[in-house]
Amino acid sequence: MEKNIPELYGSMVFGDKIMREKLPKDMYKALRKTIDNNTHLELDVANAVAVAMKEWAVENGATHFTHWFQPMTGYTAEKHDSFICPVDKGEVIMDFSGKELVKGEPDASSFPSGGIRATFEARGYTAWDPTSPAFIKDETLYIPTAFCSYSGEALDKKTPLLRSMDAISKEAVKILKLLGKEDVTNVLTTVGPEQEYFLIDKEDYKLRKDLIFTGRTLLGAPAPKGQEMDDHYFGNLRTRVAAFMHDLDEELWKLGIPAKTKHNEVAPCQHELAPIFDTTNVAVDHNQLTMEIMKRVAEKHGYACLLHEKPFAGINGSGKHNNWSLTTNTGENLLNPGKTPGENTQFLLFLSAVIQAVDDYADLLRLSVASAGNDHRLGANEAPPAIISMFLGDELNAVIEAVEKGEYFSNAEKVTIETGAKVLPHFAKDTTDRNRTSPFAFTGNKFEFRSLGSSLSIAGPNIMLNTAVAESLSLFYEKLKDTPKEKMDEAVHELVKETITKHKRVIFNGNGYTDEWVKEAEKRGLFNLKSTPDAMPALIAEKNKKMFIKHGIYSETELESRYEIRIENYTKTVHIESLTLIDMVEKQFAPSLMDYIDDLTQSALSKKELGIKAACAAQTELIEKLAGFYDEVVKATKKLVADTDKAESMDPTLDQAKFYHDVVIADMEEIRKYADQAEPLIPEGYLPYPTYEKILFYV
Repeated sequence: MEKNIPELYGSMVFGDKIMREKLPKDMYKALRKTIDNNTHLELDVANAVAVAMKEWAVENGATHFTHWFQPMTGYTAEKHDSFICPVDKGEVIMDFSGKELVKGEPDASSFPSGGIRATFEARGYTAWDPTSPAFIKDETLYIPTAFCSYSGEALDKKTPLLRSMDAISKEAVKILKLLGKEDVTNVLTTVGPEQEYFLIDKEDYKLRKDLIFTGRTLLGAPAPKGQEMDDHYFGNLRTRVAAFMHDLDEELWKLGIPAKTKHNEVAPCQHELAPIFDTTNVAVDHNQLTMEIMKRVAEKHGYACLLHEKPFAGINGSGKHNNWSLTTNTGENLLNPGKTPGENTQFLLFLSAVIQAVDDYADLLRLSVASAGNDHRLGANEAPPAIISMFLGDELNAVIEAVEKGEYFSNAEKVTIETGAKVLPHFAKDTTDRNRTSPFAFTGNKFEFRSLGSSLSIAGPNIMLNTAVAESLSLFYEKLKDTPKEKMDEAVHELVKETITKHKRVIFNGNGYTDEWVKEAEKRGLFNLKSTPDAMPALIAEKNKKMFIKHGIYSETELESRYEIRIENYTKTVHIESLTLIDMVEKQFAPSLMDYIDDLTQSALSKKELGIKAACAAQTELIEKLAGFYDEVVKATKKLVADTDKAESMDPTLDQAKFYHDVVIADMEEIRKYADQAEPLIPEGYLPYPTYEKILFYV
């Protein structure tokens, strides 16, 4: 029986259609005003919304509600309360008030705070974000909320994100009014985050301690085949994978998540899902939900969904492309060049603001995508390099070169692609190619920030991007605000020229994977922050602090706390990886290798007694080779144990993070070097966990 997709879509969301049906007209208008114009929500409106929301939730089988928030763990958090309210004679009614809707009071003491809160200072508050719709999941009404401390500091990712959206809107509106756009009252940043992931058999997953505890394999030799045949990319979907994707789409659509595109990715067992864009805070909420639901639906199909950036060595890891743009409340995309980008004053001004933002705050953009997992992916021939640069494409590059030189740009005529086959239609060639090697690429009417890791919350990168562009627009406004209207076009073109001349070093349209680009970037003075510890100081650099505080995104206390949390998250991640590898080597790999060496030795002795010299010599050679690997692995593991103990004893500072990166991770790589050479020589049945061959090609 065919499903009615329009009816299914958003059926579990307290969206505009339900609000119109359930709320009195005056209350609906008041709520819409809050959502559309970011105005304060009055308690009488909250009470009316709470009643309607509760009735709708109960009608759809909900028994509980929860304030759903995003603490600085990188995950989501929730505490469930039932709707029941005791009345006389031991009876209950289902009740939910405006006060319960707009404010919750979870225990804040056990969430990361970076020193903002002491353990005994337990109180925290959640506050409803009415711009992100409530939804029903697992018979519970989920209310998206911000999360702050008793003294008002942001303890989450949503609050600074909303602040950054307000900041860029404020600065963009000021600029647009200078350009004569008096009808624009709000500018929204929009995002469409593409999500890559792996699906492997759940039973294989359960046998790998490294996948369970760290999300990636810490040991594992390449299979005879990897991705070199390019046969998985956009390939035919396996029946089981297609069934998973079908169910995933339906679960996402119920929650109003506009899942649009699905396909196989480059590596075996790797796939991608891409949604249609939405306002940034809603896109962040949706992406967090998408990752959670992916894992849940995968389990129903006997899969484990891996969201780590690099779960398998030797094949591509997973990223998350952040498609970012700016749209006015009147429906205009400010990054749409139009038919004549060379003559589009407004577009060139906003393009210049982005160029300046990326150049001035490249260190922050790099930091925003930094993690222990993404360090294994960035810079490999599967993801952009750690150097932040921009790709504009041939036409836009020609436009800005003409502006810089003060020349007129004549737009190139559309080129028609002719395939040579008469039956196939001719079609217009895009003016801009795609550049997979660029971290920040213009793709027609938006920028694609390609450096994000697959497990990352997209809140951080968008906070940095929104704030940096807001700062550029603020500086532009100060330069233009006193310009007479009749001279505005001339002043804007002069400002665009000045900005391009000063910041063009960040524009690079070539191959970001080459050694030549690394050298060229160094000549240009661009950052090359290769690891997370290298990038961490950017968060508290004086120029960056000044910008965040100016626009009200973070206080100095909030910045310092996030710096401490980043160090703590990084060191804990590598520490867990180290302990897991030690455990696997000592309890699984080394004993298995020794068992095989013992069996080979017994066999060789038997052959020697029988006088079979040739076979005995071959076995002896293999035994010596394996014994050499065993000795190296044991020696390297002893060093890892000692260095991990030393790292753990250090104070939780940047020096500790650097020690984990420079020493502990190097020790882990040394173990793997020898273990992965030995693994292909060990017959099936000895190792207690599945190899890459089994995991990636027997699904």
